[in-house]
Amino acid sequence: MDVVLANPRGFCAGVDRAIEIVKRALESFGAPIYVRHEVVHNRFVVEDLRHRGAIFVEELDAVPDGATVIFSAHGVSQAVRQEATRRGLKVFDATCPLVTKVHLEVARQCRAGRDMVLVGHAGHPEVEGTMGQWRGNEGGGRIYLVEDIADVARLEVSQPDNLAYTTQTTLSVDETLETVRALGERFPALHSPPSDDICYATQNRQTAVKAIAPRVELFLVVGSANSSNSVRMVEVALDAGADAAYLVDDSSMIDESWLDGVSSVGLSSGASVPEILVTGVLEWLAERGYADVEEVTTAEERLTFALPRELRPARST
Repeated sequence: MDVVLANPRGFCAGVDRAIEIVKRALESFGAPIYVRHEVVHNRFVVEDLRHRGAIFVEELDAVPDGATVIFSAHGVSQAVRQEATRRGLKVFDATCPLVTKVHLEVARQCRAGRDMVLVGHAGHPEVEGTMGQWRGNEGGGRIYLVEDIADVARLEVSQPDNLAYTTQTTLSVDETLETVRALGERFPALHSPPSDDICYATQNRQTAVKAIAPRVELFLVVGSANSSNSVRMVEVALDAGADAAYLVDDSSMIDESWLDGVSSVGLSSGASVPEILVTGVLEWLAERGYADVEEVTTAEERLTFALPRELRPARST
């Protein structure tokens, strides 16, 4: 009985940067440091940062005047930024640079006066932040949210011949292609973004899952239920041929009955998951006879993102 381990998996460059921003802010300024929303969607990471002195809040009204606040990797609306400025909060922005790229594209299309469609999941913090980049009084256009092909079929826009689209960065690549194709069929004049907006890490992790899923009866994805990219990986595993696939926060969530009749297990983790949780699952599986581990590598990731200048380590002289 064996385990087929996906690579790439786990932390992406944006998550690494966001977590490091919180840690360095705590080291430099001391606790408490306030973080608007979970800095990344992983229960283990959030609890670790909470123990270090981070206080997670849903809105800025829970942050005292003059305190230090960090915006999560998912980004925030312009209204949130303006409120932080008005209240004199010291802000460190942990928004993933790939999310920022989407924000800039939304702002550009807004200024151009186009209507815009955002493909994403309603209620997700990234979607709320991206929708919040739109300033309707600037160009006169509107922004619309669609989740799937059914939403596209119902969509009515005010400027069908002057319409652009962008996407949430953590969607299913295949499902998003279908939704965008449907948009293009309904609105032939649709403007595409300059580059693909689904982030490299999301795409790479889904590609690795696709390579492994046809070979295994069971696929485990380590990640939290509120992590969009982790949830999508489970869906991709099932679509790619795994007999069963489950999302687990850690090894304690695995149901031993899932292993009945299973000779091979696929394993990966979402982009906000520390490797220690994957190691814990591997150890749990080894104790139950799944000791042979084959790692399948489908891409190499070397991208890193710079920290805010004030939090960078001092250069030695």
